[in-house]
Amino acid sequence: MTLTSLFQYAVNVLGICALGYLLFLGLLAIPFFQDQAIYLHSVTLTWFQDVTIAEQWGFLRNQVTPFTLNTPDGVTLHAWHILPLELYRRHEEELVKQPEGIANEMTDRTSFKLLRDDPEALLVLYLHGAAGTLGSGWRPPSYRAMSAGAPDKIHTVAIDYRGFGSSSGSPSEQGLLTDAITLAEWAMREAGIPPSRIVIFGQSLGTAVGIALTEHYATQSNPILFAGMVLVAPFADVELLTSTYRIAGTVPILGPLSPFPRLLAFFNTFILSKWPSKDKLASFVRECEAIPGDDHKYHITIIHAQDDYDIPWSHSDQLFWHAVNASRPGGVTFDELEEEKEQTKTGLGPAGWVAEYRTTKGVVREEIAKWGLHDRIMSYPVVSLAVLRAFEAKAVPGK
Repeated sequence: MTLTSLFQYAVNVLGICALGYLLFLGLLAIPFFQDQAIYLHSVTLTWFQDVTIAEQWGFLRNQVTPFTLNTPDGVTLHAWHILPLELYRRHEEELVKQPEGIANEMTDRTSFKLLRDDPEALLVLYLHGAAGTLGSGWRPPSYRAMSAGAPDKIHTVAIDYRGFGSSSGSPSEQGLLTDAITLAEWAMREAGIPPSRIVIFGQSLGTAVGIALTEHYATQSNPILFAGMVLVAPFADVELLTSTYRIAGTVPILGPLSPFPRLLAFFNTFILSKWPSKDKLASFVRECEAIPGDDHKYHITIIHAQDDYDIPWSHSDQLFWHAVNASRPGGVTFDELEEEKEQTKTGLGPAGWVAEYRTTKGVVREEIAKWGLHDRIMSYPVVSLAVLRAFEAKAVPGK
């Protein structure tokens, strides 16, 4: 092959790629395809598996109770209640005799009674990422990680959002927030767990849902504040995400347009789901800081792996800055805070590093691990410890 023909071949390949990408951009302007790209809800990753049988993912008999929740707008959500191991061991004989399948009422399963009737029970509300179902990927191992810090106390309840798995409906920004509110209301009203014993956990897309949920309750006339939230592999907002995110770690959304800011901004106007996490997190912190009294109001842990190829850990830097900036009356620039972090952060050697900012009202903590990818990190001890810290958080004088 001559140099000329090789050059022509390369031009043809690039032309085909460019044409394909333009077609992809055109499809993204259509809401149906846009939602498929953002939420990936049609990619279940648990094909031919019945998600009402959690034993397929290594759980003990009836350690997981599948049940459904009904949202105010008529959507049925599929959910799992996962018992911590030590609590299961204490009641194993009774639990193995319980019926299988989806629970209908709080009163018909021992697992629900163990949650509702224990005044010391702790609860993690688990909001998973895009694609898949409750049983996909690293989610089952991460449920076990939730309770590792207190295996006799920490329960976990996870949902499949609308349009995911067996849940009805189609995903949207408002719809997923409604789903999360429905879960929180069930936890507080039906299960009877006060918000002071609830931690919100989110991963990837779930971090945006979790931040929106906590901001929603904090901005009520009578604010409701949870014990804390743990955010793993978060993104700052969809506008920044589209310039860095690759679907399944491979297909870029608007990344090729990054060198052309105006063109990137133009295509971002077509994105319906905005998920402005950095702004909502700042709003949440401001609301908490404005509540009278110096008692503890919030505990935020942001965790990201440096080798996350789906969402760069720079997104966590952005969230940390917005949260800290919202807690400071005079504000702080991103560069100023980065300089502070360099002086104050704790190096953890091969484990990464951690930066923490405290006020009399709360704590914002950023933990960057060297390894963990986008989702494997969910099952790591760094997450288990973060959940435990959120439950045990106490007011500490600010800097």
